[in-house]
Amino acid sequence: MSFTTWTRRTVLGGLTATLAATALPALAQTLEKSSVGVLALSSSGPIFIAKAKGYFAKEGLDVELKMFTSAQQVPVAVASGDVDFGVTGLTAGFYNLAAKGAVTIVAAQSRDEPGFPLSAYVATNAAYEAGLTKPSDLKGKRIAITTVGSTFHYMIGILGQKYGFTVKDVTMVPLQDVPKMVAAFKGGQVDAILAPSTVSRQVVADGAGKIVGWAGDETPWQLGALFTGPKTIQQRRPVVEKFIRAYKTALAEYHAAFNAKDSSGALVKGPGYDELVAIIAEATKQKPEIVTAGLPYADPQARLLVDDVVNQVKFWQSEGQVDKTLEPKSVMDLSFVGQ
Repeated sequence: MSFTTWTRRTVLGGLTATLAATALPALAQTLEKSSVGVLALSSSGPIFIAKAKGYFAKEGLDVELKMFTSAQQVPVAVASGDVDFGVTGLTAGFYNLAAKGAVTIVAAQSRDEPGFPLSAYVATNAAYEAGLTKPSDLKGKRIAITTVGSTFHYMIGILGQKYGFTVKDVTMVPLQDVPKMVAAFKGGQVDAILAPSTVSRQVVADGAGKIVGWAGDETPWQLGALFTGPKTIQQRRPVVEKFIRAYKTALAEYHAAFNAKDSSGALVKGPGYDELVAIIAEATKQKPEIVTAGLPYADPQARLLVDDVVNQVKFWQSEGQVDKTLEPKSVMDLSFVGQ
């Protein structure tokens, strides 16, 4: 063997060994497990996108999606430790858990925003003919909602704040779920409902009523949030940071694909539109056309409408639903999104 051959083989062999040794830690490294509670709704879209497109994995996280059927189940799961994160609509029940130090908001989810038909006020045909033709006409009417303390309850409250009435000036009829609300509406047991876009449009298509306005146009508000437990923030802060970085990457794509409007207010399909619709449709088990009919606004930087969150706490306190000692800003840790 020549000196040249020996040297080349030695160098190559040493280089191969070095590369192998360098690669071993990376290969041996496992993704850190985490979990998030979500509802099968379009408003959870950025979470579904982050999972499907590998953004959590790129941050070193193996995130399990756990599906729930009501908003209140999600913060309860976070409080109990069944999931690490939750993303859903904000309710009185959420703030009660926050008052006990069980959950903290760390980023925004969806919100009702002008030009985004997410939550509709719908009047029965009889009520419409009797003069319920705009949201301010809801004063004095019977309105079906899911439960006292729900997002629907709050939407009635802030509508009243705008038009000079309170929830005591309407008759809220809590019926536990949306299908029962629709049944009562069609049966003439109530004058109106507040309903998600897909439900309200179906009611109108069935000839049972008329949409008289949209919550986003009347009273923009922070409908949902991403939250976790204070212990998770204290003990696993790097995980929270990684989770939110992946979430924000997905939010930016969601925003580019779905949030652009033209001068007439019509949606302009952005980059990746069809791909992202398909991801959300698969996750929610809905047809793509149903998904696109109710895509909410989401801030691309995951920033909250802080003033509205403060208003929510004060509203629920005035309703006797939340402890009056709760300091509104104590329910938020916005250091992760730079607010």
